[in-house]
Amino acid sequence: MSVKRLVAKKVRISDIVNGKYFHGSKEEMKPSYVITPFGQKISRVNLIASVIEKFVSEDENYSSITIDDGTEAIRVKVFRDDIKILKEIEPGELSIVIGKIKEYNEETYISGEIVKKVEDMNFESLRKLEILNILLDRKKIIDEIKELSSKMPEEELRYYAKNKFGLNEEELEVIVENLRVVKEVDYKPKILELIESLDEGEGVEISKILELSDLPENVIENAINELLSSGSLYEPNPGILKKV
Repeated sequence: MSVKRLVAKKVRISDIVNGKYFHGSKEEMKPSYVITPFGQKISRVNLIASVIEKFVSEDENYSSITIDDGTEAIRVKVFRDDIKILKEIEPGELSIVIGKIKEYNEETYISGEIVKKVEDMNFESLRKLEILNILLDRKKIIDEIKELSSKMPEEELRYYAKNKFGLNEEELEVIVENLRVVKEVDYKPKILELIESLDEGEGVEISKILELSDLPENVIENAINELLSSGSLYEPNPGILKKV
């Protein structure tokens, strides 16, 4: 019986690194996967990122590159005959990477299947916009679950979320865990620092903050609302933020 190849999903590296890893099983033909803070279950990925480091072992049986998409960095590893995948790839190049999510010694990495140099720089911007639109849809789910968490018992919330959004127990658990962590951490200083670093004089678009931050969108939105209410931020124009 042939095994259907899983779709390589387009995500940010930060969503992989900050997600929760689940080991697969060869006996059960179950792949390993990560559930992101947004509740996305991902086994294979399709990434566009810059190569910042490359390594080849002396016996040429192992090679790796470290890639960074502006949200986080991760290693892509290949072994034995597959080392040819990285032969033409060099640091400084923008590349598309397709591969499986793996974990070893508590390091989440990508087992490379396809790695190619990206010639068209516009492709990176289009990819970021595509991922942003996906995350905005996921954000609506997270926001509704967050709002309902204060209005109904957890057992009832889980039943509702599973039926309305098609979430399984693992996906829902990761979302709930992430919401618990978010409540305990004040991310406003980090958001302020990001806005200050991006502001070239005219302010910063909210979409740019959502794109570049490695925080969940609901965290960013809540922090921005609090900063606006406290007077630390203001909007010189709709959708534009500027530090006071």
